[in-house]
Amino acid sequence: MRNPSNKNTVEQFIKEFGKIIKKPTSVYFTGGATAIWFGIRNTTIDVDISFQPDTDEMYKAIQLLKETLNMNIEIVSPSHFIPLIPGWDKRNIFIQKNNNVSFFHYDLYSQIIAKVQRGWEQDLIDATGFSHFSGFDMNLLSVLFQKIKPNLIRYPAIDISSLEKRLIKFIRNAKEKGI
Repeated sequence: MRNPSNKNTVEQFIKEFGKIIKKPTSVYFTGGATAIWFGIRNTTIDVDISFQPDTDEMYKAIQLLKETLNMNIEIVSPSHFIPLIPGWDKRNIFIQKNNNVSFFHYDLYSQIIAKVQRGWEQDLIDATGFSHFSGFDMNLLSVLFQKIKPNLIRYPAIDISSLEKRLIKFIRNAKEKGI
């Protein structure tokens, strides 16, 4: 078992991944990695990433870095759990560019809907923390959910009605707290 990762581990990953990858690449952090970056929590078991383009070079670098940095790396994004939200690629949050690699936090609206869908306590804590990010709009979260709602049928594990109720409750609670 590898060690949990903290912000320093993620920063080291960014540094080393940028040294290894030679082609223009975008890397998207999601979940716990985003949460530790924003100070919502101190550690995460897995650093969840996705990237474009999808090449063998990326997987080789990940295999190397998970060993040398003693970290768990998972290839996952919100689109594995919910449909792509229109405009997700324009709402990613830029972190930095290291050589040919640009690093981002995956669209927070997508992350929040995916975390509310999963519904675990830590996911809801993370989702609440993400909603505090400057410029976050709870009304837009509701609009974006309605845009993907017809496509949720492609995700048979999701109870669409239950997800909608949980998201409405999440938004209501956030608004009551002044978010």
